Amino acid sequence: MNDSSWRAPAASGFGGPDQGPAPAGPAYDGRQAAQTRPMPIVSDVPAGDNQDDHDRGAAQPSGPLFRDETPHEHPQEPMSSPSQPAPAPRQQPRQKKSAGRDLGAAIGVGLGLGAVIIASLFIWKAAFVGVIAVAVVVGLWELTSRLQERKGIKAPLVPLAVGGAAMVVAGYVRGPEGAWVAMALTALAVLVWRMTEPPERYLKDVTAGVFAAFYVPFLATFVALMLTAGDGPWRVLTFLVLTVVSDTGAYAVGWRFGRHKLAPRISPGKTREGLLGAVAFAMAAGALCMEFLIDGGTWWQGLLLGLAVAASATLGDLGESMIKRDLGIKDMGTLLPGHGGIMDRLDSLLPTAPVVWLLLVLFVGSG
Repeated sequence: MNDSSWRAPAASGFGGPDQGPAPAGPAYDGRQAAQTRPMPIVSDVPAGDNQDDHDRGAAQPSGPLFRDETPHEHPQEPMSSPSQPAPAPRQQPRQKKSAGRDLGAAIGVGLGLGAVIIASLFIWKAAFVGVIAVAVVVGLWELTSRLQERKGIKAPLVPLAVGGAAMVVAGYVRGPEGAWVAMALTALAVLVWRMTEPPERYLKDVTAGVFAAFYVPFLATFVALMLTAGDGPWRVLTFLVLTVVSDTGAYAVGWRFGRHKLAPRISPGKTREGLLGAVAFAMAAGALCMEFLIDGGTWWQGLLLGLAVAASATLGDLGESMIKRDLGIKDMGTLLPGHGGIMDRLDSLLPTAPVVWLLLVLFVGSG
């Protein structure tokens, strides 16, 4: 057999025996060249988290994919390569802190109320008792109105208003015994007044009524009790100053330095730093007030008094916030521009009044 009689076997799919010998290089059909696609590029990725894909011969992307992002979701964003660093995330402009209220109106209303209180307190004590009674009646009206609007609870306002005013006057005239008697009679009046309506929801209505009688007028009666002392106006002024200073210190320090929430489920705006500010401001003010305003008082007693005021005022504010959250409202009323309602101003004062009255009696007597 000579060399010319030998033919190479035909390659499957590339020509028959009449087409001559196959080419020496890699065989392909020129007519199919336009339909071919390049082979996927497999990167030299060491075996690791993607070992299964590597074993199956899957092509690896040239850059990392975010866990919550796929190329199909963002086709306009090219995938980054190892040689090009990923773009830095765009930083949102930092928003300025807002006080959340009209500070101009709040300051104006606060100065007006302060002038009325100071004038009635030092000119005629009976007039200041009337101021307390009016604040109690308006606060009761706000509280009972919100209870009926938001929860359908009808706490009887008439016996509460009459009994609340009488409670304040009785505390000023007859002392603690008069306040307790007036409180008991007010609770009884609430029970009887509600009997004129159908019995459905009776227990809920009278319970809310007794709570309102204790929460607003009874606690306010301790302000009238402070007023009965010989230096009563100065005791009341000390009580008001310490409560306002505590609230102001909490607001100022919390707004500027607040980072850690104090009770986020109750009042998200309050911070631990704000509480420290309230304590510091109230203790400093307490030392000054006890030293220069209260007969027989000393600075160290003022420190203890300021600490107690900061604690009671904060708890009172949180308690009011708890009530408003349960009712689903921001403010108890709209009577005072920049402040909300009367109850929104009494929230810190009401629970602080018995604390200040008791500590002053312990420190310098009932006078």
